[in-house]
Amino acid sequence: MFATATRNFVEEVDQGGLLIPVSSLNDTIALLTVVVKRKRFWLWQKPKYLPTDFDLNDILTGDTPIKPVVTETDFIKYNGTYGDNIQGTLDANLVLTVSLEGKDSSKLQSSFGSLKKEEVDVQKLLRDSKDRFLDMSHSLVQQTKEKHRQVFGIVKERIVTAQPCSVIEEVQQGGQCGGGLSFCGSKSPKISLKENGSLSKDSNVTMEIPIHTSIAYGLIELEIKHDGRYELCLMSDTTGGFEVDGPAWKGLLDVFGAPAYPFENSRLREELEQLSDHFQLLSALPVTTRSSLLQQITKVMEDRGAVSSLQNVLDQMCLDKPPALGDVTTTDSQKQNIQAILDLLEQSGQVESAQAGQSTPVLTALHLIISAMDEMTNDCLSVLGMCCSLTVLQALELLVQCVSGKGELPLSSAGLAALTEDVYQKTEHLFASSNVCLKRDRDTVKTEINHQPGNLPLFLCIAVRGLASLTHCV
Repeated sequence: MFATATRNFVEEVDQGGLLIPVSSLNDTIALLTVVVKRKRFWLWQKPKYLPTDFDLNDILTGDTPIKPVVTETDFIKYNGTYGDNIQGTLDANLVLTVSLEGKDSSKLQSSFGSLKKEEVDVQKLLRDSKDRFLDMSHSLVQQTKEKHRQVFGIVKERIVTAQPCSVIEEVQQGGQCGGGLSFCGSKSPKISLKENGSLSKDSNVTMEIPIHTSIAYGLIELEIKHDGRYELCLMSDTTGGFEVDGPAWKGLLDVFGAPAYPFENSRLREELEQLSDHFQLLSALPVTTRSSLLQQITKVMEDRGAVSSLQNVLDQMCLDKPPALGDVTTTDSQKQNIQAILDLLEQSGQVESAQAGQSTPVLTALHLIISAMDEMTNDCLSVLGMCCSLTVLQALELLVQCVSGKGELPLSSAGLAALTEDVYQKTEHLFASSNVCLKRDRDTVKTEINHQPGNLPLFLCIAVRGLASLTHCV
């Protein structure tokens, strides 16, 4: 809830910039706090930031602390409301006629009010850091250096609340069942759905945020020599790391991911070709498993926080660690959806293999898809969640193939019949949110990648290709 609110804030005020949303109220973010930046599983994923309990002075040698000069300025006044409404009906003809209807709505209101920005005088910090050394025997330094996927950053600026404020989440869930259906099994009690049965659940959670709470921050990364000398990475395109000594080469171990330069069709096509085996693995799953996975993933996509939670769980499993649902911070309903996905993996033998210390191909493929979704903007993810029907996903797959191909496709192509006017408008918005222009020209649909920094076109293509793989007939 708090993490979603801060992520929304950063996406609105600094999309593609350098601000990092605070993910937990339990994180202590002060100026000069040491933050560990960790490389993720996929090269294009944004790094994960892990605030520590230490500041720069705690890991320096010598008895003279660095005392930064801090300036405080008014930032903005921010109030945001985000929400969606999801409705669906299902009519089934079994022994008896069954009619199911569901309706979900959610709203997240972030009333941060007036915000202030605190900044360190970087020029003075640069002078104070001259001829200073990190204590390379410090436990934090040792543990971070050993991982070879992590680097130090220190907080140079932060956005803080200037008054008590609140985050409010309202969720309404309801469902109705008409008709009658009963089930009786040899090992199960009898289950009956009576005519005109209904179920509803409402929740209203208010989180009061105290004054001086950090909601976002910016870092300066450190280039650290093997003897403890360090330099501040002053340019945004300069990344930090630990100096590595070895018989073959010497240099700094750069732990940053792929550069965020504009995509071209040829590069996008090359990236997708390298990932094609993952999509084929999902297509080869049993039809019931694919159908259930698509259903549960669609439910998870209703909540940005749930997508991030699922990504974190799969991330741990791909690193050969057991899934820890106890650490998931989302609603009970979404925890059940995430558990249902893990159960489906377990039925396919994926979870046992991960618990045995072996990441499986199907697990990696699913992790790929969810990771791409987690990198999407809130707007893009929300619209994609509305397009998760079988026919629409297959139409979207043709369009993303068009994006990475010739850029043109006849509207008469088999599979594009699902693009009714309403669906086309959603699709157009979906592509625009991913830096891709989609337009109709008489009997042809054309796609063009906008020359904007970032990997949004790739995220869209991976997510669509992955979801569509769950609809393929094999």
